[in-house]
Amino acid sequence: MSVAVLFPGQGSQFVGMGAELFESRPDLLGESADAALGWSLRQICLEGPEDRLTRTEYAQAALFAVSYALWEEFRAIYQGPISGAAGHSLGEYTALCAAGALSFADALRVVARRGEAMAHAADLEPSGMAALIGGDAGLAARIAAKRRDEGGRLEVANVNAPGQVVVAGSTADIEWLSGNARDLGVRRVIPLKVAGAFHSGFMEPAADEVGEALSAVTFSDPQFPVWSNTTAQPHEAGSVADSLTSQVVSTVRFEESLMHMAAAGVDTFVHIGPGDVTAGMAKRTVGEATIHTVSEVSDIPAVADSLVTVT
Repeated sequence: MSVAVLFPGQGSQFVGMGAELFESRPDLLGESADAALGWSLRQICLEGPEDRLTRTEYAQAALFAVSYALWEEFRAIYQGPISGAAGHSLGEYTALCAAGALSFADALRVVARRGEAMAHAADLEPSGMAALIGGDAGLAARIAAKRRDEGGRLEVANVNAPGQVVVAGSTADIEWLSGNARDLGVRRVIPLKVAGAFHSGFMEPAADEVGEALSAVTFSDPQFPVWSNTTAQPHEAGSVADSLTSQVVSTVRFEESLMHMAAAGVDTFVHIGPGDVTAGMAKRTVGEATIHTVSEVSDIPAVADSLVTVT
């Protein structure tokens, strides 16, 4: 058995997440985290309100911190080999941190700045994202190119799994897409409730800030391979900061990452973090693999036991 871990991105947060972790991991989620963030992590996660927690500048740091703390709890019980990791968008930071490529403190500071920068970029002009139902990555790319040829700014933002493709663009681009879905070969277009056109050129101002924040971080060689969102290949030593900077404006190639992980021998995936989004993506992409979900502390013993038993 070859085990890889997956970490969720923005959108998986919910009020009440990490309640047990605030008691068991005060070293990560306590005063030092609050000092770095300038706001109470515990209050945001446990009390919200939801409209505040879902704001990009809070959601990213909160989700990263809770997911990493859950990883620490998981690793304390399951100490078997880890063959690799991947994270969806924001989750890539959690994966790199789990692999020891950067410290929790450094990652938290960068993620906090990333969230603020992406929120500010989204405020600059009306933009959004939409999921294409009944379309694949190739169709999405052709539709986006057609719109750009007509003067639009539509881009493919996420290729998450078979049948799960997301595009990003201006508000006008998303309206055009919704109004012409059938003619474009898409069964349905679902506009997403997000602040802006993430993973597209609309985020260029944020990429500059993220790059500046990453320039102050010292990276170490990861203890296990971490697949990059931008290349769908393991990160190469010395290029992590550049890859994470590009990630802000580039397509998240999560489906490809999962396929390449499976081709490298990974046959068991464990989602670690609130919700179960990456577990669902893995099931759709590498259905022959064994998929586990650790979304709270109480999930860990059974999952760890099954991993040890099979091993």
